[in-house]
Amino acid sequence: MKVENFMKPNIILPTVRKRMNAIFITALFVIGMAIAFTGIVHAAPLPAGTTGIKWNPGHYYTIQNWANDDPIYMAKVYKELKETPALRGMQLRYLWGWIEKSPGVYDFSSIDKHLAKLTKMNKRLVIQVQTKSFEADWKLIPNYLKAPKYEGGAFAFNDWGGSKTIDGYNIKLWNPHVRDRLIALFKALGKRYNSHPNFEGIGMIETAMGQAVKPLTTAQADKWFNNLIIVQQKARTFFPNTMTIQEINYPREYLKQITTAMVKMGGTLGCPDVYPDEPGLNYPPSPYSPPGAYHYFSKLSGTVPIAPTVEKVNYLNTRGDKKGHVPTVQELLVFARDELKSNYIFWQRIPKYVDDVLEVMNYNNQKSTPSGGLKTACPKTYPSCIGK
Repeated sequence: MKVENFMKPNIILPTVRKRMNAIFITALFVIGMAIAFTGIVHAAPLPAGTTGIKWNPGHYYTIQNWANDDPIYMAKVYKELKETPALRGMQLRYLWGWIEKSPGVYDFSSIDKHLAKLTKMNKRLVIQVQTKSFEADWKLIPNYLKAPKYEGGAFAFNDWGGSKTIDGYNIKLWNPHVRDRLIALFKALGKRYNSHPNFEGIGMIETAMGQAVKPLTTAQADKWFNNLIIVQQKARTFFPNTMTIQEINYPREYLKQITTAMVKMGGTLGCPDVYPDEPGLNYPPSPYSPPGAYHYFSKLSGTVPIAPTVEKVNYLNTRGDKKGHVPTVQELLVFARDELKSNYIFWQRIPKYVDDVLEVMNYNNQKSTPSGGLKTACPKTYPSCIGK
């Protein structure tokens, strides 16, 4: 029906109503199909056959694990996101054991809820699947992974070498059955979220394995990293239109293997820390020892996306051993932007430091462009970029 027909004076009113009703019903059908397709609401999916990858670089919050569904904390988060244009969205972290309740039975309700809220605000969501815990009592893995088939699913580690204290757990990714269950999780996530335009990215936690209480063999460590690459390769196929992130930090001996694979598959390099003066992360290339993680960030900038995270400890000191100094938020931003050449920066929202972060986010350098002053060129490994 042509628009000008509505303007003709001889149109009978009931006819107009019938036509308007038909348009209304058609609109409801289209919206309903979009909802059914995504399993969520509030956004039409990317068109079928889209080859580009969602690309909205800039500054994002990272939410503390315990606070994902804390109503008081999250109310403040959404208020700050709404009032701060330089914050483009947030990253939520989910332990594997929180999402998968039994084999192939997943609870995505928390992700759905936040994705819907962010979409209404034209903000974006990144999630991290955490396969390493930093407290012994965290529910890291689904209960079924504790069976002998999976070798118990996880190994205990500590951060202080000879100590027998358990500081957390990491998954036994060398086990092919553990690997395959993790791949199945990413497949389910990809089916549900890849086509959602406001689902910006999905990632995995740091490569640092932790000092195993029961020392790992070289074969176990090698297989662990080989399987990590396989999981990331599969994730790229499940998320063809979405950024897939691997945090890298240690061991330095495996970083070339990981980064080479991430470049080949078109993945994203993240880092769990922005430590301007950390010796291990800044370790220079040498004929005798492999370089630190930050070497790969500056080297591969423009080839793959760069997306580090500012954690609580980074607000406290420029080094992990606390032999540096207490940095300002602006200092952390400058290092991540200019030295690491970041496209995305995730700022952990710590109540003690949130005012400092928001102050910097409201500087003109961050407000003047959607990316908040970060690099925006579409990475060379991407077929094309889809951005707003």
